[in-house]
Amino acid sequence: MFPQEFVNSMEQTLGAEECARLLAALNEPATTSIRFNPFKVAQRPEGDSVPWNRYGFYLNERPVFTLDPLMHGGMYYVQEASSMFVEELYRQAFGDREDVRVLDLCAAPGGKTTLYSTLVGVGGMVLANEPIRNRAMVLADNVKRWGLGNVAVTCNDPSQIGAYEHMFDLLAIDAPCSGEGMFRKNADSRKEWSASNVEMCAARQKRIIADAWSALKPGGVLIYSTCTFNQTEDEGVVEWITQNFDCEPIGVELPDDWGIVRTTAGGVECFHFYPHLAKGEGFFAAILRKGDGRIKTKSPKARKTPFAELGKREILLLQEWVQQPEYVRFMQVGEDSMYGYYRSQYPVIKSLAEGLNMIYSGVCMGQIFGKTLRPDHALALYHELNRDKCSIAELAKEQVLNYLRRQEHDLSPLSEGLNLICYEGAPVGWSKRIGNRANTLLPSAFRIVNL
Repeated sequence: MFPQEFVNSMEQTLGAEECARLLAALNEPATTSIRFNPFKVAQRPEGDSVPWNRYGFYLNERPVFTLDPLMHGGMYYVQEASSMFVEELYRQAFGDREDVRVLDLCAAPGGKTTLYSTLVGVGGMVLANEPIRNRAMVLADNVKRWGLGNVAVTCNDPSQIGAYEHMFDLLAIDAPCSGEGMFRKNADSRKEWSASNVEMCAARQKRIIADAWSALKPGGVLIYSTCTFNQTEDEGVVEWITQNFDCEPIGVELPDDWGIVRTTAGGVECFHFYPHLAKGEGFFAAILRKGDGRIKTKSPKARKTPFAELGKREILLLQEWVQQPEYVRFMQVGEDSMYGYYRSQYPVIKSLAEGLNMIYSGVCMGQIFGKTLRPDHALALYHELNRDKCSIAELAKEQVLNYLRRQEHDLSPLSEGLNLICYEGAPVGWSKRIGNRANTLLPSAFRIVNL
């Protein structure tokens, strides 16, 4: 059953016949899709591709992803197909630019963050912000699994990030919404829906945009998206943007057979995904360009830096663990943790870390004890890890799952000392063999529980 006010709203928007088709689709099983990591997967997998995303694939059925070691190794991300559409908008706005700086403002759990991380590559960077701390920690864990080293995760109110004026080329806001597009994936969302919640969400969406708008560079791009259908949170918010900020539309060319419904709001083209027309869940997106030619006027006053320079010995030790160390700058963060940053990104990350609550950034290398690095779990998942620095232990699936459960696993493939645990060539973590036992160096946040 659907809330009657929702049905009335969709009938008004789509017409009775089209609304009936939408409601029927929302009672069908949801689609399942994944997006592979091109920095870790050498060849494009076979399968039914998501048409608007180079890396997306549909699955015929939904497996238990938690029991797939390749997911734990960041070889792919489980992401709803419609939401992958932001790649098409990004590509048409930025082309092949390699220096794009993205602010992903409502980022948890990390689907779009890892996608933007892929798109900007090692020449760009993503600031992924999530204001709710426990969700920000989940976001950071997914960033570590993806393993590109070009993301910083923060836990701040949007207004605090907006204080960094004109810093970002792309402001991506996948706004908290009433979730109508998730009605067939999550039946409880139907019970939680109300017209008053729609209005509350729209007000919150406008506040988020207003708070963060100043962080977008003049000429920069806003991608605004929701997973809902109603015009109050979708076209209504886009029209409000055009009325309150200096911006202009960006032309987007799309094939008709993708099943995407186009509308306009304030002269800006908008894109609706309805599950009876496009293969995916409900989704809405709009893209526009910021005007406002003013130069940067301010940035927050810097606090004490969390970074400390390293000595030559420490730098040489860390360089041995990275395939192309000439592109990486190594710093100490906090009391004893070593991190690596792409040199082109470090000044920006340093500035952000001095004014924001940064949860994670770059790639955590680990801790140095004497002349030895105790590698962090994130280093095992880093796509630029130099595997020549450690022994490789290739385990069968059930033994890898035992490792991920932090249970006893087969020691015969392990060499004495530190081992990189792999499944089908994909690293999933570290284990240290000491004689007839092994210390599993897997953080509790990455452990499989009760499966």
